[in-house]
Amino acid sequence: MTDKDLLLKAYRLMMSAKAMADIYEANRPICKYVHSTSRGHEAIQLATAFHLKPDDYVSPYYRDESMMLGMGYRPYELMLQLLAKGDDPFTGGRAYYSHPNIKRDNFPKIIHQSSATGMQAIPTTGVAQGIAYIESQQLRTFDTPPVVVCSFGDGSVTEGEVSEAFQFAALHQLPVIFLVQDNDWGISVSSDEARTMTAYEFIEGFKGIERLTVDGSQFEPSYNTMKEAFDYVREQRKPILVHATVPLIGHHTSGVRREWYRTEDDLEKHRLDDPGPKLKQRLIELGVTVAELDKIEAEETEFIAAEFDRAVNAPDPELSTVSDHVFAPLEITEERGTRVPEGGEKVVMVDAALHAIEEVMRKHPEALFYGQDVGGRIGGVFREAATLAQKFGDERVFNTAIQEAYIIGSTVGMSAVGLKPIVEVQFADYIYPGLNQLVTEISKSCYLSCGKFPVSNIIRVPIGAYGGGGPYHSGSVESTLATIKGIKIAYPSNAADLKGLMKAAFYDNNPVVMLEHKGLYWSKVPGTEAAKTIEPAEDYILPFGIGNVVLKADEEQVDNGESVCIITYGMGVHWATAAAKQHVGKVEVVDLRTIFPLDEALVYETVKKHGKCIVLTEEQLNNSFAEALAGRIAQECFRNLDAPVQTIGALNLPAVPLNVGLEAEMLPNAQKVADKIAYLLSY
Repeated sequence: MTDKDLLLKAYRLMMSAKAMADIYEANRPICKYVHSTSRGHEAIQLATAFHLKPDDYVSPYYRDESMMLGMGYRPYELMLQLLAKGDDPFTGGRAYYSHPNIKRDNFPKIIHQSSATGMQAIPTTGVAQGIAYIESQQLRTFDTPPVVVCSFGDGSVTEGEVSEAFQFAALHQLPVIFLVQDNDWGISVSSDEARTMTAYEFIEGFKGIERLTVDGSQFEPSYNTMKEAFDYVREQRKPILVHATVPLIGHHTSGVRREWYRTEDDLEKHRLDDPGPKLKQRLIELGVTVAELDKIEAEETEFIAAEFDRAVNAPDPELSTVSDHVFAPLEITEERGTRVPEGGEKVVMVDAALHAIEEVMRKHPEALFYGQDVGGRIGGVFREAATLAQKFGDERVFNTAIQEAYIIGSTVGMSAVGLKPIVEVQFADYIYPGLNQLVTEISKSCYLSCGKFPVSNIIRVPIGAYGGGGPYHSGSVESTLATIKGIKIAYPSNAADLKGLMKAAFYDNNPVVMLEHKGLYWSKVPGTEAAKTIEPAEDYILPFGIGNVVLKADEEQVDNGESVCIITYGMGVHWATAAAKQHVGKVEVVDLRTIFPLDEALVYETVKKHGKCIVLTEEQLNNSFAEALAGRIAQECFRNLDAPVQTIGALNLPAVPLNVGLEAEMLPNAQKVADKIAYLLSY
């Protein structure tokens, strides 16, 4: 490649990046956040940026400012994020420098990604998965077949979640370029301390992913290598990894300075590979004068100084906006449709959920369902996906490997390209490998993208004790999930609610975890017959945050102060209603139906009405959602309480033996509740 104009463009942008690093270093007290710069990585980043097209997606990581410059972003825009300014086009001043996300016409799209090392691999591979699905289903046509680029450092490749992304991309042959920038350092950890091989060597084990390697400090070889990679993915629609060796000229970050851990010999070795001087020498060989190149450097230094001054003087964020975009706006806020159709038949909960998904998939080709064992062979270990693969095909309903992180995290990318992924974690006890993606990527995407990339998904999670599942198949995780800001959580107790909430979750633009109690799926546990209900019509939708009084106390008992209310959800609803039979007319039971949003108004109104309250859960109590709710009730309803708020939950043990746990059996647990009711009525 001897396109002098392109080389001059690259050189000018390298001088911009150098000037930016220099001015940030000179103004460290002004730069609000810890930040990294692209010094040493400029050549491979610019080479990548120059091949990107508007329908492409790219996930730059926190050192990729040169890639941003190469895509056409002004230094001023990048500096607004550096200085946490309100007009920061990416996060509105909410995130570190070079944490972009953008939907801009005629620019490649950038989804939200966190600071967590390597975690962008799964969401970005999810984008490629989504594009492959769109192409296979012919949901949209593209002028140029899109390519997805996931950029990360060599230190990221040791992360397990990166391997999950590699595995899925290889297995499903997705149109993604994994760009690994290898500078031999992961903060102060050298490559020989951290790994036994380079990313180029590592990727050989993933059959189906092609690989290239290049000296990423030289622009022309980098440009040609990236052209080869882009052409391969655009034409073949298959994945490839590009391993680029680069120097680290600057600090790891402004907060971890190079002189703290690197020797002068190491620094000098890296300086010899500085891409700027290398490209300068190449341009001189092509006839560009030193004076011309020095003039470019001087112009960029002056330009960057002006951009920085302008950014420093830009307005700070308005404090009133700090709580904006935690969730995307709701379209459905009221219950609608027919809950009890005339002539309708009762269904079990598992079938109500299955029918809800089938109905939305028939109407919405953007909906698809995947997870462990949900494919056509068995349709879920609880038969919760039975017949779906046969009805919609293996591209819309399919099995995944045991990859909870990928199952959950891929929904970020799928949602970003306009799809509605419905995924399943087989048991609540095994959701923990996916929590990193749920907390780090999904829950913060809407907030940190200022509403540009809300994650619209449904994560189905069979939960609760049933059939002697023991300590690893009977767990409850709602308290863990309830601490995550930015997700919604449903926990229905009957078929009608489950179907209505599933529909609401589908039409919600936010991430939803649907907790589905295994012991209620078929109403096989004695005393849970009420979980079966008339199946609502297809148009029925039950919005989140609306609790339900499933059993009312007699007004006379309420007036006499002889009544108790029970606040509960899931299996607890059935324990409570069974216990109430021993105290006829004296018990009112509230089914929360959703953990978040919570119908606090109904809870407090009910507690104030009765003055005596039990919060009932299947979870162990220590630090639980139930105890937190009891504390809020005690605070909000203090003047109306006739007795301390009582809580009932499982044994506070790390792993509950089968024979003593709070299993889904009806009689022992209903009796516990009945005894507590009697205790409160004695006040």
